[in-house]
Amino acid sequence: MANSGCEDVRGQEGESFLYFAYGSNLLTERIHLRNRSAAFCCVARLQDYKLDFGNSQGKTSETWHGGIATIFQSPGDEVWGVVWKMNKSNLSSLDKQEGVKSGTYVPIEVNVYTQEGKEITCRSYQMKNYESALPSLQYKKVICLGAKENDLPLEYQKKLNAVEPNDYQGEVSEEIEDIIKKGETKVH
Repeated sequence: MANSGCEDVRGQEGESFLYFAYGSNLLTERIHLRNRSAAFCCVARLQDYKLDFGNSQGKTSETWHGGIATIFQSPGDEVWGVVWKMNKSNLSSLDKQEGVKSGTYVPIEVNVYTQEGKEITCRSYQMKNYESALPSLQYKKVICLGAKENDLPLEYQKKLNAVEPNDYQGEVSEEIEDIIKKGETKVH
């Protein structure tokens, strides 16, 4: 995908901010559920971090029925994701979606690198006090669909596809089930 606006943005300036998504918000339709202003900027790499799945304070996600994505510092590893340019008016809805008030995630500032090697400072989120846990198949599907939709590197997509899901057999919310169905139709 071509860059659309990241080249001239230096970070959190003016009416917009940059958000590095590495979990369910990789998928355009998912982020647009609560944050309509999100505009694709570029694919980027977060160096010296690793992706993990877990439950905040050991509590399983009521939305996703399993572990949810987080990142932690890990020298030599990398996490790929999408940089979204968002209107600052969406900051509180993004924080709410990420469970900042409930203490699930804390906002952090990260420096990511575009595929051209340009460094960009973005807002992202990191889970605090979590226990590692396998994600539900639905959550994994949303992340993998987002990775494919945005052409994340093939090796990274293979890593995501290899993540073992938990044994949750039920459904997640209707809006998420619809997004998965639409995404699977588009991709296949």
